[in-house]
Amino acid sequence: MGKPNKPVYTPADLAGFDPAAALGEPGQYPFTRGVRADMYRGRLWTMRQYAGFADAEESNRRYRYLLSQGTTGLSVAFDLPTQIGLDSDAPMARGEVGRVGVAIASLEDMERLFDGIALERVSTSMTINATAATLLALYVTAAKRQGGDARKLQGTVQNDILKEYIARGTYIYPVRPALRLVTDIFEYAARELPEWNTISISGYHIREAGCTAAQEIAFTLGNGGAYVQAALERGLVLERFAPRLSFFFNAHNNLFEEVAKFRAARRIWARRMRERFGAKDDRSCMLRFHTQTAGSTLTAQQPQVNVVRTAYQALAGVLGGTQSLHTNAYDEALGLPTAEAARLALRTQQVLAYESGAAEVVDPLAGSYYVESLTNQLEQEAEAYLAKIEGWGGPLGGMLQAIESGYVQREIQAAAYAQQQALETGEAVVVGVNKFQEEETTPTPVLRIPEELERRQVERLQALRRRRDAGRAQAALQKVGATAATAENLMPALLEAVEAYCTVGEIADALRAVFGEHREAVVV
Repeated sequence: MGKPNKPVYTPADLAGFDPAAALGEPGQYPFTRGVRADMYRGRLWTMRQYAGFADAEESNRRYRYLLSQGTTGLSVAFDLPTQIGLDSDAPMARGEVGRVGVAIASLEDMERLFDGIALERVSTSMTINATAATLLALYVTAAKRQGGDARKLQGTVQNDILKEYIARGTYIYPVRPALRLVTDIFEYAARELPEWNTISISGYHIREAGCTAAQEIAFTLGNGGAYVQAALERGLVLERFAPRLSFFFNAHNNLFEEVAKFRAARRIWARRMRERFGAKDDRSCMLRFHTQTAGSTLTAQQPQVNVVRTAYQALAGVLGGTQSLHTNAYDEALGLPTAEAARLALRTQQVLAYESGAAEVVDPLAGSYYVESLTNQLEQEAEAYLAKIEGWGGPLGGMLQAIESGYVQREIQAAAYAQQQALETGEAVVVGVNKFQEEETTPTPVLRIPEELERRQVERLQALRRRRDAGRAQAALQKVGATAATAENLMPALLEAVEAYCTVGEIADALRAVFGEHREAVVV
């Protein structure tokens, strides 16, 4: 839908606008115009393609294929059991193994996933939250088994548990112990993984749930402030962990609103870090972010039209100054992307990078009466939300209250309802859905996950349990539980557990025994 616009914008829409204070130069505080002075003239954005399905071997083949086609970073999708701390042979995992991502239950799986891919030389983003600490431990251990130096590892672990309570639902533990795991990763990575992004604070899923652009900024940066405050209360030094924070935003359909959203988010975050948290280092004030095109806008009707949607959304991400980008495949409203659809999605980025000219100028829309006015408007709306939330208890307490009371969820639900109403009345047009429909004549190929892959994954997992040193595994799990009951950092115990071939589900169970499980409150 986007915001209602005036027919024309003039200097009057920017009365009192101070370019020096509001914009600055690219690469300089408040980073409205981008986090690097030369942006894509110096280095293009990282071209990631989110991929993962079936078992580690199948996903490894897809990763090798994408790398051969020009992908410059990997982005791992995990299946639902892995996301919520269940092994592939758990009764509740039946029928879900490898369906929406790759099944990873052990160090053996992680090693198979990256077989032949030097982890020291590739940037990997892992979309994992509740079990993020365990998956990071698996990744680090797999890299060391390859002979790699952990201090050279580059990538991101999503590790954003607050948005799971808001919009996505793949949580395990109550909020406080879940936050403890987040800060454990901050502390460990600051010491051992200096090139690793310790969190990807995600507005993407909040937007997919139906929020507006201003809400995406506010709730994402609200979560970001909560993580910063939690880390400070833990005793971590701001300038040691803040430069490795990263963000993850949606690129939706309204081109100019999305560009303005990214610019406003950078400015708000920079000022919050300096004025609210006292950051002295400019790197602590930079909002570096990954963008993914909007999955919720893809349609099963006329799926080839999704190529066009994705191209415009990708353009918004680039004009808005993203650091990395994933373009959705046109067939994702029907199933996981086929190899051919994934290649076309990657080619969309490559055409944008090398043929469109969009990468040649830093922040090319700066100074536009419309874009600057829209940036200011989104900033004001987002700041109003943030002020309200923080009034309930500061960056951490306020955000937790906003989530636990259902305030954030209700705001998103109201926005989603308004969007659906606009679609049903025809106020909002979706090509091929409520206008320009046509009868589908040519079926679109859909990727199917063979049932035997689940059986094979289960058999390998059970064989691992029979083969490993059972005493060593049990002792490692006991240490995980014992450490969880203290204030010690859990990462060393998790590393020891994965090296002993303890499984993701076993480790999650050891933590469940201490932390308990979160039960969602019904929001009405």
